[in-house]
Amino acid sequence: MSLAVVRDLRERRPPASPEEIAEFETDVLAGFVLARASAGLADGTISSDVGHLEQVRAWFGKPLWDMEPTDADAYFGKALRSAAKGTRLARSQALTTFFAFLELRHQVEIHALTGRVVHCPIDEMNKPRGRKQAALRIPPTDQEVDTLFAGWRQELVTCRKFAPTARNFVAAKLMSQVGLRVNEACGLDLDDVKWELGRFGKLHVRAGKGARGSGPRERMVPLINGADRTLRWFIEDVWGHFDDDHLRPGAPLLPSERRHADGTCRRVGDDALRAGLAQATAAHLPGWTEKLTPHVMRHFCASQLYLSGLDLVSIQELLGHSWIASTLNYVHVHRTRIEDAWVAGQKRAAGRLEGLLS
Repeated sequence: MSLAVVRDLRERRPPASPEEIAEFETDVLAGFVLARASAGLADGTISSDVGHLEQVRAWFGKPLWDMEPTDADAYFGKALRSAAKGTRLARSQALTTFFAFLELRHQVEIHALTGRVVHCPIDEMNKPRGRKQAALRIPPTDQEVDTLFAGWRQELVTCRKFAPTARNFVAAKLMSQVGLRVNEACGLDLDDVKWELGRFGKLHVRAGKGARGSGPRERMVPLINGADRTLRWFIEDVWGHFDDDHLRPGAPLLPSERRHADGTCRRVGDDALRAGLAQATAAHLPGWTEKLTPHVMRHFCASQLYLSGLDLVSIQELLGHSWIASTLNYVHVHRTRIEDAWVAGQKRAAGRLEGLLS
C-alpha cells in the first residue's frame, strides 16, 4: 500500500509588497482606534495610546507585529531607560493592548501576508514594574479655608468685575463643599441642578472622570455641606449678570463673559477658574500661594467630610471614585488607625503589667 499525495488546497498567494503591508498597517491602526472608541474610551485616552504606539513604531522602524521580546528588551532597557516611570508603564500598556487587538482580530491576515505568528513582546521578564502613586496632598485647615472665603466674600463688595469674581468664588466653594473637579464644574448646565431630588437637591455631573480613562462617568452629587445655599445665591442673584434666559436649553451653570454669535454666554473654561482661585489665595491666604489648587480643594472636602463623620463609602460615591483605595488617598492625613492601634497596644501592655504587679 502506498501513501496518497496530499495537496494543499489553500489559495497560494505571492508575498505581499511593501506598499500592501504599509496600507494594511494603516487599516489595522484605524481599526484599533474604532474598536477602542466603540468600547467607550475617552478620545484623550485613545489619542494617548496611539501616540505611544507611534513612538514605538518610529523607534522600531517596522510594523509593530514584527517585534520580538528582545526588541522590547532593547526599547525599554535602553531607549526608554531614563524615561519617567509613568511614561514607561503607559507605553507598555498601550503596546500590550494593541497586541491583544492584533491577536484577536488580525492573527490570520498577518500570517497570510507575512508568514508571521503574532505574539506580544511584553512578558513577565521585561514588563515595566511598579505603578504610578498618587501625589501626597495635605489640604489646608478648616480655619484657613474659612479665612480664604471670608476675604473673598469681602472682595465681592468692592471688586471691579462682580459677576466673574462671584462665579469663581462659587466654583471654589463647590469644590470645597462637595468635591467637584474643576472640569466637572465647567461642564455643568443650569438644567443639571435638580432641586427636586433628595433632601437638599442634587447636581447631575455628566462629565465625571472614568476609571483608567474609560470615558465620562455620570453621577448625582447631593448638595450637602451648604452647597445648596451657595448655588441658590449664585443662580438667583448672580447668574442674570451673564445672561437673561434661565430656561435656554444648554445654558451653562458657570458662564463666561465671552458670548456666542447669537449673544448667549459661553461656558467658562477651567483656566479661568484656576486663575480665580490662585488670585484669591494670593490675596487672602498668602501662605498657600501656588499650593492651593482645585484638586487640593477636593482633598480638603473629603478630609472635612471624613472628620465630620461621613463614612468612606459615602465619600467615595460623592467624589465619583471607582475604587475605595482612591478615596483613602484623600483622607489619609486625618485617619488615626495607626495612632489608635498604638494607644490600644499601650493599654493592653499596661493591663498585663498591672496584672503582674497585683
